[in-house]
Amino acid sequence: MGGELGACLLLGRSNFASIRSFDGDEMNRKLMFSNVNNCWCTPQDFFDKLNAEFSFTLDPCATEKSTKCKKYFTVIDDGLKQDWGGHKVFVNPPYGRQIGEWVKKCYEEGQKPDTTIVLLIPSRTDTRYFHNYILGKAEIRFIKGRLTFWNLDGEKYLTGDFKNMTPAPFPSIVAVFRG
Repeated sequence: MGGELGACLLLGRSNFASIRSFDGDEMNRKLMFSNVNNCWCTPQDFFDKLNAEFSFTLDPCATEKSTKCKKYFTVIDDGLKQDWGGHKVFVNPPYGRQIGEWVKKCYEEGQKPDTTIVLLIPSRTDTRYFHNYILGKAEIRFIKGRLTFWNLDGEKYLTGDFKNMTPAPFPSIVAVFRG
């Protein structure tokens, strides 16, 4: 168990035909908006900074290869159905249609005593889930710039090929819920 890559996020379908890139990044952007390879992982250095502050004990959106914590839930375990109470939880959920369910789960679990939830999601402040479960209910940290996620095998990261990695086509936020 344990790994060096990060919590997996699944990106849902989107129209990427309007994205134009002349610097070689078009294929990477298309992949990030498709279901061809829908597993993108948290940058290790970004996670390490948060982990230094929070000392995470649970990753509810993981695979054996991508987990950040000794205790984790896979898609088979279904982290949405599990109890997170009493843990310090790092959540980088699937970014598809279920994202609202994950945000609601973070809010609900974050109300439990001795529970801290740190949620990494796209900064979509116009959504219902943002207004219903984050705004005024969580500490919000806007991330300067764009995070560069990598695929599940992390080959570009592990080989140090950072210049050929493409930042996410969306800004991100961290929402912190403290029980």
